[in-house]
Amino acid sequence: MPTILDAIINRSSKRAFLPKPVPLEIQEKILEAAAMTPSGANMQPWITYAVSNQEILKKIGDAIIAKMQSGVAHEQFIQYYPLNWKPIYKKRRLETGVGLYELMGVDRKDVEKRTQMWHENFRWFGALTVFFVFTDKAMIEGAQGALIDCGAYMQSIMLAARAFGIESCPQGSTTEFGKVIAEVLDVPENLALLYSIVLGYEDKDAKVNTYRPQRVPLSESVVFL
Repeated sequence: MPTILDAIINRSSKRAFLPKPVPLEIQEKILEAAAMTPSGANMQPWITYAVSNQEILKKIGDAIIAKMQSGVAHEQFIQYYPLNWKPIYKKRRLETGVGLYELMGVDRKDVEKRTQMWHENFRWFGALTVFFVFTDKAMIEGAQGALIDCGAYMQSIMLAARAFGIESCPQGSTTEFGKVIAEVLDVPENLALLYSIVLGYEDKDAKVNTYRPQRVPLSESVVFL
């Protein structure tokens, strides 16, 4: 079992998985561990739909891709990305995308291949389990505490998964189509999708899984006093 530092430092977003299911008992243990994530006033604002039903996952993916192909940019509950990018963050975003496409030998002008790679988000990169994390809409009306708490919960899921040899990929891409996912899953009206996490067994032979975007040095993100 990896140490907590190993789990944090060596975790990376995987984009190719083996067609091997994550046993229900392991999913339960991951979620039981993640449930211990601290939250403001112990609100525990997360509600997770752990989906391994392949018909449902295909239906979600098909619905999202159909929306995209019809020209719909998003149908979301929350705005994940900033509307006005500051240059420093836009630069990091572009570098990350360019690095991934270069690794895979995809030209920036190859719209068809880039689109195909983007659609892989909604084919869950071949994984057989996806956790969709919701919160009550009332929790994010005029307040952001629940978003912070659910972000910590997401990290707990991914770190706990590594203890069982399970890799992951957090998906902001599904945030942008949260309303589509909520409709397919037929969740109660009071719930809003925040994000999803793909979980599964890494395809170690897949080149895409070697991609590790760089982190900025502490001097750019930490102030010691």
